[in-house]
Amino acid sequence: MSSVYLVRHGQAGTRDSYDSLSDLGRRQSRLLGEYFASQRIEFTHAYAGALSRQQQTAVEVSRAYAHAGLSFPEVVVEKGWDEFNLDQIYRDIAPRLCEEDSEFRSDYETMREEVKASAGVQDAEVHRRWRPCDTKLVEAWIGGHHAYRGETWDQFRERVTACRLKLGETQRDANIVIFTSATPAAIWAGLALAISDDRVRRLAAVLRNTSYTVLGLRGEELRLFSFNEVPHLRVPELRTHR
Repeated sequence: MSSVYLVRHGQAGTRDSYDSLSDLGRRQSRLLGEYFASQRIEFTHAYAGALSRQQQTAVEVSRAYAHAGLSFPEVVVEKGWDEFNLDQIYRDIAPRLCEEDSEFRSDYETMREEVKASAGVQDAEVHRRWRPCDTKLVEAWIGGHHAYRGETWDQFRERVTACRLKLGETQRDANIVIFTSATPAAIWAGLALAISDDRVRRLAAVLRNTSYTVLGLRGEELRLFSFNEVPHLRVPELRTHR
């Protein structure tokens, strides 16, 4: 059975410029690499999604291995591990929710005002907290209740699930690390546990930045060995969700 380490990317940027690691996100990623190296975890394969924050996390981990004098496999970019496009979902679905739901509209408008007021301030609360309007938006997207021009939830889930076929091409007893995002990692954990889409969403919501989730893979069989581990983040101020 092969081991698959699903790593969520480090803390990213602000809401209006999210796809790049913050200074803290780079530190979290370096600490993860140093921890893996200290445990002498030898990866046979490494993958990352095509998003900048995912690839930047991979770079920091790889550098930590090099600094420790250990080898690290070349990182293969695989778009199947990309997160869903929250910005596009907001553009398409938020206007309809504003018409239907006064609470959503109020929270969404407040959030937009706070984003404008916090320009250039990475640690502003608006950038680091998942809001009720975020939850309602994602629930509406998953439910498919509104016309949407982008990737649907079902298409997204199928894309992430299909990555299993490519991993199945690796040799037996491989040690694979994948730099991805919260929802793809939660989808894979959900496959192992056979849980509903709503529970997958709830799993994604609790994943910390640079946490790793370990699964066993043999053919079509998936087993969940651990979830949301952050032994490298020893103090509370290093542990973030956003």
